[in-house]
Amino acid sequence: MSALVTGDAVVLGLQSARLPSRALALVIDLVVVWTAYLLVSIGLAVATASLDEAAGTAVAIASFLLVLVGAPIAVETLSHGRSLGKLACGLRVVRDDGGPIRFRHALVRGAMGVVEILMSFGVIACIASLVSARGRRIGDVFAGTLVVRERMPAGRAMVVVPPPPPWLVGRFTELDLSGVPDDLWLAIRQYLTRMRQLDPAVSWSMAQRLAGDLAACTGAPAPERVPPAAYLAAVVNERQARDARKAFGAAAGVGGGSQGRVVPGVAVTGDVALGRVTPGAFGPGGAVPGGVALEVADPQVAPVRDGAPGAGTPPVTGFAPPA
Repeated sequence: MSALVTGDAVVLGLQSARLPSRALALVIDLVVVWTAYLLVSIGLAVATASLDEAAGTAVAIASFLLVLVGAPIAVETLSHGRSLGKLACGLRVVRDDGGPIRFRHALVRGAMGVVEILMSFGVIACIASLVSARGRRIGDVFAGTLVVRERMPAGRAMVVVPPPPPWLVGRFTELDLSGVPDDLWLAIRQYLTRMRQLDPAVSWSMAQRLAGDLAACTGAPAPERVPPAAYLAAVVNERQARDARKAFGAAAGVGGGSQGRVVPGVAVTGDVALGRVTPGAFGPGGAVPGGVALEVADPQVAPVRDGAPGAGTPPVTGFAPPA
């Protein structure tokens, strides 16, 4: 599902990094880390000259693990997937669902990197990246991560996940999201960032299918009077809020959850605010057939335009754009 294909034969996917850019970023990182390792080794050799051979060996092994293995893991964790080389090349490590990586992802990548980069001089990593459809090395496969292009060429607009309507923020705080697979999260993110580019009927159909898959994974049915696209946006926002609270503490929030806050017009992917979207991101031409997007005083109930799905009943056919 990570390569979601629309009815218009448009593939919605992340722009994965290719081998040349990844290799250049790796060379920069290796130059920096090996320079640091040599300086640390020289300093330790002078400081421990009076120690016996066993103690000197232990210090050498510790410096190797801390500088060549531990330092890259710490940098990727604290920067959420951007080492110095990746920052210079406009790359970033993300989860398979497009979210920011955590310590466990960086740990697995770093541990596998000892074998496929340091011990094999990068040969194993290059071969794995060449045979992978998305350019992933073995560490990425085991960690469930992907290296993507963070900077796009000039003239290409950055796609962002639109925020949910304010009246849905915090509504899904009790929803169990542990059973939702990463490929479904990725498909939902990709749909939300590009739904305004799709034909309204195709967009509505895709939203209904993804909402059904999400409801099946959570074990709770989707709200009857909430449009499927709004439901998807609100659940993604809730997950982002939970990730932010785990990473930055209980006071953090990404516009969702009981402790989150609404950031009008700001679209957030993972924990990083990437930019702003035009108010009415779920408006005409979006996920509602016929371009129906009603702004009502009471968002729980809205009239239905003639000809729209569910005519003759009071369920919501659109939702108010973020104000």
